[in-house]
Amino acid sequence: MSVRVLVSDYPHRTLALATDTYVLLFKHVHSGSNGNLTRTPTSSTTSSQRKGEAPRCMVEFLPKSAIDLKGYRTLTTAKGTLGLITLGDDVFVAVATGSREVATVRPNETVMQLFAVEFYCLNRSDYDHAGGYGAGYRDGYREPNPYSNTLFEDTEAGYDTGEAVSEHPFMALKKLLSSGTFYYSYNFDLTRRLQDRADADSTLDISSLDEGLLWNSYMINPLLSFRSRLSEEEREALDHSSILTSVIRGYVGTMTVPQSANPLRSVKSNYPATLTLISRLSARRAGTRFNSRGIDDNGNVANFVETETVFWSPTGICFSYVQVRGSVPIFWESMSSLIPGQQKITITRSPEATQLSFDRHFDNLAGTYGAVHVVNLLSETKPGEVELTDRYNLHMGRSPLIRREFDEKAESHKHDLLRKTEFDFHEVSKAAGGYDGAKKVRPLIAESAEGFVYFLTQEVEDEVETTGHGRAVRKKIVRPVMVMQQNGVFRTNCLDCLDRTNLVQGIISQTALELFLEHRGEVASSSNLSVFWMRHSTLWADNGDALSKIYAGTGALKSSFTRHGKMSFGGLMADARKSATRLYVNHFEDKGRQNTTDLLLGRLVGQEEVELFDPISDWVQERLRAKADEYETSENVRVWVGTYNLNGKMMGDPSELHKWLDVRKEEGFEMVIVGFQEIVELSPQQIMNTDPDRRIRWEQAVKHVINESTIEKDEDRYILLRSGQLVGAALMVFVKISTLSKIKNVEGAIKKTGMSGIAGNKGAVAIRMDIEGSSLCFVTAHLAAGFGNYDERNRDYQTIVSGLRFQRDRKIEDHEVVIWLGDFNYRIGTRPEDARDLIDIYRNAKGQGTKAENALHDLYRNDQLNIQMVAGQTFPFYQEGAIKFLPTYKFDLGNDNYDTSEKARIPAWTDRILYKVDATKGTDMRQTEYTSVMDLRFSDHRPVYSTFNVKVRVIDAERKSHLLKQLYAKRTRQLRDDVDEEDDSSESAEELTGYQSIAPGLPPASSDRRKWWFDGDKPVTSQVKPPQDGMKLNPDRNGNPWREGGEEDWVMVDRDTEKKSKPEPPAPRKGARSTRADSTATDLESSSRTPPKPSPSRNSEMNTPPTKMAGAWPQSRNVSLASTMQPRPSPPAPAARNSNRIPSSSTNTSLLDSDTPTDLPLSKPILSRTASQASTASIQSKASKPPPQRPTKPSALSAQPTSSSIASDTSQNQMRSISPRPEATSPDSDVQPSRPLSFHPPPPTKPQRLSSVRSVASQRSPSTANTDTERPPPLPRRTNTSASIASTRSSAPSLNASGPALPPRRGTGVSTPTSTYSNRDLLMDGANEESGGGREWKPLLPSR
Repeated sequence: MSVRVLVSDYPHRTLALATDTYVLLFKHVHSGSNGNLTRTPTSSTTSSQRKGEAPRCMVEFLPKSAIDLKGYRTLTTAKGTLGLITLGDDVFVAVATGSREVATVRPNETVMQLFAVEFYCLNRSDYDHAGGYGAGYRDGYREPNPYSNTLFEDTEAGYDTGEAVSEHPFMALKKLLSSGTFYYSYNFDLTRRLQDRADADSTLDISSLDEGLLWNSYMINPLLSFRSRLSEEEREALDHSSILTSVIRGYVGTMTVPQSANPLRSVKSNYPATLTLISRLSARRAGTRFNSRGIDDNGNVANFVETETVFWSPTGICFSYVQVRGSVPIFWESMSSLIPGQQKITITRSPEATQLSFDRHFDNLAGTYGAVHVVNLLSETKPGEVELTDRYNLHMGRSPLIRREFDEKAESHKHDLLRKTEFDFHEVSKAAGGYDGAKKVRPLIAESAEGFVYFLTQEVEDEVETTGHGRAVRKKIVRPVMVMQQNGVFRTNCLDCLDRTNLVQGIISQTALELFLEHRGEVASSSNLSVFWMRHSTLWADNGDALSKIYAGTGALKSSFTRHGKMSFGGLMADARKSATRLYVNHFEDKGRQNTTDLLLGRLVGQEEVELFDPISDWVQERLRAKADEYETSENVRVWVGTYNLNGKMMGDPSELHKWLDVRKEEGFEMVIVGFQEIVELSPQQIMNTDPDRRIRWEQAVKHVINESTIEKDEDRYILLRSGQLVGAALMVFVKISTLSKIKNVEGAIKKTGMSGIAGNKGAVAIRMDIEGSSLCFVTAHLAAGFGNYDERNRDYQTIVSGLRFQRDRKIEDHEVVIWLGDFNYRIGTRPEDARDLIDIYRNAKGQGTKAENALHDLYRNDQLNIQMVAGQTFPFYQEGAIKFLPTYKFDLGNDNYDTSEKARIPAWTDRILYKVDATKGTDMRQTEYTSVMDLRFSDHRPVYSTFNVKVRVIDAERKSHLLKQLYAKRTRQLRDDVDEEDDSSESAEELTGYQSIAPGLPPASSDRRKWWFDGDKPVTSQVKPPQDGMKLNPDRNGNPWREGGEEDWVMVDRDTEKKSKPEPPAPRKGARSTRADSTATDLESSSRTPPKPSPSRNSEMNTPPTKMAGAWPQSRNVSLASTMQPRPSPPAPAARNSNRIPSSSTNTSLLDSDTPTDLPLSKPILSRTASQASTASIQSKASKPPPQRPTKPSALSAQPTSSSIASDTSQNQMRSISPRPEATSPDSDVQPSRPLSFHPPPPTKPQRLSSVRSVASQRSPSTANTDTERPPPLPRRTNTSASIASTRSSAPSLNASGPALPPRRGTGVSTPTSTYSNRDLLMDGANEESGGGREWKPLLPSR
């Protein structure tokens, strides 16, 4: 598809890539811009302005009708964009301007070769003339510029062009990309082998490409990130436009095979076949010959190439075979020499420091391809190569992929995941046959070639059921069916992995093709196949030349033999010329070529990816996700899942399946998932091939059983949605016809793990689908057997998870709901007699509750799967329901006795069902049952089943589209009018990012910007209600809600009993002070009727305490009031309460001035009650009379009192009023105390010394009025003391004011802050505790 490259310079520079229907707009944004449509400078920003910040670029994808392109001028016509790249502070868009078709892999799968690329700057216009593009560009090819040395100047108004440019800064990168070694495809994933995309549709998902083989990953990643933020419709439109282009590097070529040369003679066709070779060079450790050697810390090796041979026949048969090459996987370097072949090789790391990276490399290969067979072509006589070979062998011997223990079934190490063959190519080629001696490698690899086989698909005609007009409709379709799967790979290497490697890989490819023809009964050596083999050799010779030019700078040596099968004199001369050219290139050009490669891959120091943002789409998508509740609902889907190991048996009466499949038919499951293992006997003849006959028979049996009741009741019946098989493992998905319309994107995949991935006796079958808006994946697996092979079972799980792929590179873990079912073969790690004893206890105690449960619990504690899951070795983050059934393996056939054979295998729960749910997207699932059926006895296993309720997301597409249009219109209006309107939720797009619930029913996670408990500007309230009236939360319930047993959460409470159980108020105190208390109560009652008068002070507003009376004032508040409030008078001493206390308050001063220390009783702790409550208790009489009325605000404190009146009232009333008191100020200040009501005790402060009491007293002015008959004298003034108050009471003989500091008040946890309470307030801590439940607070003892 053709793409026009347009540019507009006014009002700000904008670049547009326009197709017939859509436009992709780019505009550079200054680092300080927030994304509004403001003017952007065209000159480059200085480095100091951009230091530490990634370049930003605004991008929009719009319909062509939504933008006016009249002001744009055309630069060129392109095939697509390779992405964005930076140079200093400039941002460039790379576009592919020239390409041609070079290969057709299968029908509708074409490969394009890139040969012309241009770069256009977003923020500078002077580069438009550099390098000759613009008017001098014709048909995707740049013509030479006759004025290449002329300094161009941009005279356009409003632009600072910076320095003049004569040559484009990316000229070297343009040359690299135009070298003919880069390829791309519009209609399939070129980064993946055919086996990984066997069922892939024709739509290319550019986001699923293999980043390790993608060479413009650095440039295209910002656009892929932008694409991921688009809506689904916009993503599809962007993919369909083919604007985004992803390229690989290596070689791709196709040869047409005429019918006369077609090797498949048994099937006739009038159309030619095709033979294709695809080599994909890895970008992870890319570089030139002497700059990139060996391995890196991540396990990536230099010159790593995956080469795939594909043969397609018009009869529907498609063959694929993959092999790899790569540098010796250890840390080594080499230096070029002027003498060809004389390289100095240096190993740079010790064996211990290399092994980890070595293991990572082969672990990756094994996870991707299966078993690995290394073919090492290094010389056995050259010193440097011998050293490399020795280290290679050392690390292979330490590899965990090679078995250390003897396996009686394997009988040898031939089934190791890693094997190696030494083949000295130079020594063999010295014989008379020359390079023809390389064919001697065939017998050395024959065994592995037979085991690895190849990938093969064949088109078959199939009949499927679909819904139409409310009923099932059958129709025939033609689809490819996988017949065989490649289970391993050959890894070939020499020193450079070029000439010798390419020749041997061609021989291995021919060996695989001959094996394919032999399996089909064709004669591979027929004379009419010479044309076919000649085309095969030509492709491999061209492949060797292309890869050699990339790595070494010249074509491959020995290509004459590869191309023609013999070495001519002309070929020898050509090799000599290539060797000389390599010497020059490696010495003088490789450094520049390496820098250019690093520039393309974004690995130069200071290179950063461009940050792309869409001012409209990004905002809209975040808002749309935040409003998901408006267009998303949920729907419940009931799923029945069962697994059964058949032990290769085929029962006679299918009705026996009712005991297993018919146990819950009345509940109406929408889906039935059935997994079988060992549906065929796993004989040596069976494990290599898949026989579908048994699977089809079991499909019919299951379908008959689950539909038997629906046929009788004329109900919605089940149909087979899809099934899959791997030798003995089979997975079947049945759905109701009414549910079929909700399901889409159904795919299947398999993965072998038996015999190191060669055989299918062990492995997995998986089927995935989308139900409404949720994705589900079901996997049935049969893992490695053997009591002690739990490590191998763990490895099988990892192999399946990493190697099993669906379309578009979907993995098992990419789904919201994953359910594993099958024979996992994990055993119980205990002695056989112990296990059988526990099983007998369970059987005898069944129905007795705890005893039977304890027996199963003791068994489960030794379950290998449970232990491995807890250790994190397998099935991480998966769940399993509580096992409440007996072990399902191994039984004697026909009865309920566990294995009585000589082996006497330990009973085990080998058959399991595990599941995992990703609830972050709104999908949820609950397991409702998990059990086994012990009545099916024709196998040595027992079937297991589980039921689930799956809550899937249902998206109202019409409502979502309507909301999307509204949000687009709103955001467009905001940007056009340059306003920032508030959304309904008053949140910005950044605040909404990530603000999503992790599970249905839970609020989203809070952040610094947003708290879910304040959503809607209302504090959250509890919605929990008692189950029934008269119940309340049980105060004795367990604090851990997940712990079983214990107290009930809710208890029934009798309201009458609850009223009676309320505590009585404390009895009034008795004693000599009752008269004074009565009079005080009378005064308080009368004073409460006098309303407070407003203070005339200008600072009265500051004197008003806060409305919340429960807490102490902050320190800053006290300080601000200190300069404005009038000081309070000195407090009087309290009246004597008994004979051993001071009888008169006049002795207060003498107590403080005395030099004699005293022993004072400890003060009682301050209770958590308000001061008003404390004062009420303190004035209660000791006589047995009703307590006085709770006092209100005294009139004496409501009006403007004098200091003496305050002292008099408070001393005689013995009332404690806890109110904030400021520091002393001038006696002339006229301040009215406001609302001396109670507060909670203030926060604790540092304990004060007793001498501070005198300090406070000395700062108070003497009172001039008193309402009582007696008035205590003022305390003497002290200087140079801190204004703090000691929490003590004067009730003992004389105490030296300069004595030791008072200890903290014990048991209270509260101390008095500076300048908050009066001295009298601190002395009157409470009521007497002598009788009637009252309390008397005693003064503190001084510290000793």
